[in-house]
Amino acid sequence: MKALTIAYVALIRLVRDRSNIFFVFILPIAIIVLIGAQFGGGFAAKLGVVVESGAGELGDSLAQSLAMSEDVEVLMFDSEGAAVDAVERGNAQAAVVIPADYDTSIRNGEPVTVGFYSRPDNQVFQTVVQSAVADQSAVIRAARFAVDNQGAVFDEALVIASNNSDGVTGIAVEATTIGESALPPDIGQFDLGASSQLVLFMFLTGLTGSAAIIETRRLGVASRMLSTPTTAGTVVGGEGLGRFAVVMVQGLYILFATLLLFQVNWGNPLGAALVMIAFGAVCAGAAMLMGTLLRNDEQAAGVGVILGIGLAALGGCMIPLEFFSDTMQKVAHITPHAWALDAFAVLVRDDGTVADILPELAVLTVYAAVVITIAGFRLRRSMSTV
Repeated sequence: MKALTIAYVALIRLVRDRSNIFFVFILPIAIIVLIGAQFGGGFAAKLGVVVESGAGELGDSLAQSLAMSEDVEVLMFDSEGAAVDAVERGNAQAAVVIPADYDTSIRNGEPVTVGFYSRPDNQVFQTVVQSAVADQSAVIRAARFAVDNQGAVFDEALVIASNNSDGVTGIAVEATTIGESALPPDIGQFDLGASSQLVLFMFLTGLTGSAAIIETRRLGVASRMLSTPTTAGTVVGGEGLGRFAVVMVQGLYILFATLLLFQVNWGNPLGAALVMIAFGAVCAGAAMLMGTLLRNDEQAAGVGVILGIGLAALGGCMIPLEFFSDTMQKVAHITPHAWALDAFAVLVRDDGTVADILPELAVLTVYAAVVITIAGFRLRRSMSTV
């Protein structure tokens, strides 16, 4: 019962520290949103289109052809300046300007220039525009041929060529993807960042929270508890439960917030809960161990952030493990982060069950048992020498 009381005090400290409002509750969700916006699924390529006044029916036809391109969202702009500004600001990846003399020049057999603007890293849109222009040019050339050789009226020839263009057999191009994608194509927009940030912030919150253990030792709270009918084992157990409760609050908050706000898929509920519990035990043990190694809360804050972010980066929380080389993937699995992320990957991407993640759970359990045993021994020893 006393151990639960000590754990309850740890949760009260978490809530009363105003800085935790940002670092525990706001920052994780903000990073998940950022990762989802930059790298998540559901990306729609945006192409700005300007049809200047006087571009005519052929200009409108070209704009409609661009809008029908697969995986491209067309944004209409009133002026060339507005479209260029959208590209510069990143609101559109590229822009096309269909000039005012587009229709007239084509009917007169004169060359016409279509404006194209793109950021250096989005030149692929040029192929989309060239394809749409080439398709329209083929119909126009057929109509122009009828005018020049048969004396046909251009508008009538253009209608006939357009109606028969679908029946013309073209060159079939078949694209084949070799190998497998590092990430599944159907992964949700925020699924990629949710599990990695959950692992990162659970561990980071645990390490930085070790300052509470240091303060308990430094202010003599531990010795005063031992002067009462309270055993050292009870104090150690209470501190361990307190660290575990803190990291679990962090993890559960991220899990339910992403589930409700972004409909993140966490896979099998029981499996996700077991991974969080096992990894939470590792975090609690690491927090207890660091609380016995450092002398003040300033050291705990600095070392906790550096160690927490460093291990997270090595373990695949910054860049997915699938992008690591084979050697680096082996090195990454020195950290418990990589094993937790592997477990979430099996649950989320492969629709795995608890049985499928038993190896990862076993490794995390061993991590937790070793770290908690060492931390408990050191904490008991440090309290006895106060």
